[in-house]
Parts: sequence; structure tokens; C-alpha cells
Amino acid sequence: MLDPENTLFVRGATPVLLLADAHVHDALPLLTASDEAVPLCEGWSIVPRLTLCVLDGPGDHGLVVPALAAPVVGGTDGGTASNGMGDWCADAEQAGGAVVLSLDQLPQAFDWSALLSSGTARGGFMPALA
Repeated sequence: MLDPENTLFVRGATPVLLLADAHVHDALPLLTASDEAVPLCEGWSIVPRLTLCVLDGPGDHGLVVPALAAPVVGGTDGGTASNGMGDWCADAEQAGGAVVLSLDQLPQAFDWSALLSSGTARGGFMPALA
């Protein structure tokens, strides 16, 4: 289980989940994105739910995030954290998954180009399990 303070859920047409200090960091593929296109994270899937978000990887690799307590950014409704998480889950359902990026630490500001070109980010697009 990952401390929700080490996560950031970012809303959008393709939602993003940022992880910091995750024990699965080395199990995720090094992110090599060209032209801001994020590759599929082979062998991984995500189950986005209001209370828990589960990442399932190959073998024994996986991670649970207590999503209801995690920060959500990018929403314009100014609602409560639970509403933001519900909206993030709806975004993930519409997109068929989410981009999951594992970093050494969470960035101060969400800068997509900097994240993709950092050379240390791991992850990619994880399809959602129904």
C-alpha cells in the first residue's frame, strides 16, 4: 500500500496517476515517450475505484493506493476530494485506463513535457480492468 501523500491524481481526457517512492518503481518500464505519446505499460493494468486504486503488474508486482484520501487536481468543479476522485475514475473509465508515472518525488508543478523527458520516470498507459 502506498501512502496517499505520495500520489497525485491528475484529471483529463487521459487521466494521470503520479507515484513517488513506490516499491514497484523498478518493476515498471523506463518511460521512453516520443512526441509526448505515452507507450502502453506492458503487463500492467489499473482498477480505478473511488476508495482504492489498484495497479496490477506481472508476477507478484502490484500496488494499492487509498484513493479517497489522495489529492486530485485538474478538476474545475471545486468539489470535495471524494467528488474529485469520482471524476478521476470517470475520466479513467472513458479513456479505458490511465497513464501511471512513478517518480523519485512528486513535482511541485505538473509539467507534462518535463515528466516525459526526465529520463527517470517509469510507467506508461495502463488499461483499466472492468
